[in-house]
Amino acid sequence: MPVVVVANPKGGVGKSTLSTNIAGYFAAQGHAVMLGDADRQQSSRLWLGLRPSGARAIATWDISADLIARPPRGTTHVVLDTPAGLQGWRFSDVVKMATKIIVPLQPSVFDIFATRAFLDQLLQNKHHDKLQIGLVGMRVDARTIAADRLHEFVDTLGLPVLGYLRDTQNYVHLAARGLTLFDVAPSRVEKDLAQWKSIGRWLDA
Repeated sequence: MPVVVVANPKGGVGKSTLSTNIAGYFAAQGHAVMLGDADRQQSSRLWLGLRPSGARAIATWDISADLIARPPRGTTHVVLDTPAGLQGWRFSDVVKMATKIIVPLQPSVFDIFATRAFLDQLLQNKHHDKLQIGLVGMRVDARTIAADRLHEFVDTLGLPVLGYLRDTQNYVHLAARGLTLFDVAPSRVEKDLAQWKSIGRWLDA
């Protein structure tokens, strides 16, 4: 069973946006998806509470910041949104459970330094050999110097960059209704879906 963990020790990098849309991607394929939220802010859990009854089902994984348990039977795909500052036993439990870890990062020097330390910690973990690790650039404007610096940074990591997601209000408006890119007419979010194609291939591999 795929367990996709979205993690970065820096807050505000788009973990919940990425987590909810990954869950929406799996649900759109007809999978029995469970979305867990180990963040004290419970953003993903709040989002699930906003999700319309007519939308494709995404189950709530009842976990807390102090307890990370295995999902119940019947689940085929799991997505776990994690808190900022993930470390210690929580970090170890997440790594042991995960089959894939996606690390979102933004084009700022603070995010880059925080992410570098986290990736070093991740690659030093004894369980990392069984993991697939991928990076996703969040809120990236390709026309900026910050974006150039982000590209330079990821080129040094030796890890796959799954894609770069643009800064758009589509994610904000959809999240406010408990929806994802994969719950609306493709013509409404055509540019964004194009950016998700490479991410989807990696998730399905």
